[in-house]
Amino acid sequence: MVASGLLRGTVLALSLALLAVPSCRTRHAVKDTSPEMLYRKAHQSLNSYDFQNAIKTYEALTARFPFTDQARQARLDLIYAYYRAGEAESATDAADTFIRENPTHPRVDYAWYVKGLVDFERTPNKIERMFHVDMADRAPASARKAFASFRTVVEQFPKSEYAHDAHKRMIFLRNRLADYDIHVAKYYMKRGAYVAASQRAKGVLEQYDGAPAVRSALVILIAAYDRLDLKDLANQARQVYEANYGSEVEHLKPATRKRWWKFW
Repeated sequence: MVASGLLRGTVLALSLALLAVPSCRTRHAVKDTSPEMLYRKAHQSLNSYDFQNAIKTYEALTARFPFTDQARQARLDLIYAYYRAGEAESATDAADTFIRENPTHPRVDYAWYVKGLVDFERTPNKIERMFHVDMADRAPASARKAFASFRTVVEQFPKSEYAHDAHKRMIFLRNRLADYDIHVAKYYMKRGAYVAASQRAKGVLEQYDGAPAVRSALVILIAAYDRLDLKDLANQARQVYEANYGSEVEHLKPATRKRWWKFW
């Protein structure tokens, strides 16, 4: 009985020792992992389009070695990884944090650029594209944020490698934002809110110079001033229209475009 007990004790001790080996190895491996190795592993995952694994590794790197050069670069790479993984809020938060903590970093322009991309791609969604919904009817909150981010890249970092693309996206967003304001101004005109309509139209002229909607803005501005009996302002706007478009001012017509979702 004594021998049997001793045997069982020996087996139990040996089992515990064997179980402890992997645990010790794991702790030893974690302890010996360097920031360079972690960054290399994360970057390989990023290049292989394994964004979720890249995110996990970058997050581990920034948590365990927060003050290293690799962690600083990892925070920049995380912005892109979140963006490509479709985690818009995380990408924006990461970009805002990087910009706040590294305002003079030589690649802070990249953080601004990706932040702009996130908001640029928020709308329209796939269903809206399928039904060809006119996005001029939609309040463009994300478009305004994207425009502001891209403008920061273009104005504060004109030599950035992202400045050219940011400028092209700004033009697209400028046109869309101007179209939205024209849509609102026409709504005000239809409701008889001529002061509000004139303010919207004037805003298009001041904020979105060069947009195709500028012509419509002048038409609305002239019509609104006429209805408000502001003859001098109406004549000034009419002169600007004729100087730029070389023709008489077209008459403002109420929108009659049929919506895709209306069957009557």
